[in-house]
Amino acid sequence: MVIIEHKKGRAKKKQAGFHEGQKVALLISARNQMGFSAVINGTHKGMLYKNEIFQPLKIGQEIDGFIKKVRDDKKIDLCLQRPGYKAINPLSQKIMDTLRQRGGFIAVTDKSRPEIIADIFGVSKKAFKKAIGNLYKKRLITLEKDGIRLREKK
Repeated sequence: MVIIEHKKGRAKKKQAGFHEGQKVALLISARNQMGFSAVINGTHKGMLYKNEIFQPLKIGQEIDGFIKKVRDDKKIDLCLQRPGYKAINPLSQKIMDTLRQRGGFIAVTDKSRPEIIADIFGVSKKAFKKAIGNLYKKRLITLEKDGIRLREKK
């Protein structure tokens, strides 16, 4: 069933029961050259694209995910991290926790390779850059040439 939702004068098709950013239960059902297919809340299928997966997945695995986009062709794109700026607060907290655990310094910057960022934090380089930008603006970290340092409290 498709619902038409009017937003700012434009009609937008929406898969019944799902909206962008919604947290859902996923069952990884198949792997293909684009990524992984998953069953959403036991009712619909969606796609996790391989360039947006930063952790190992197995067929049959149950995992929480998010609706990234409900497309016009009624297909559903999924992601494992909360999409958009809503993802930044938990990631910012994870970066702060990692800094504390590692003595206040991490040898990772916005210039680090995406694979290194994914290995340490399990997120894309883009999400990491947004999170460290947020922490920098809040004056919680300093950005150094070779890494990120937890800012000392005054």
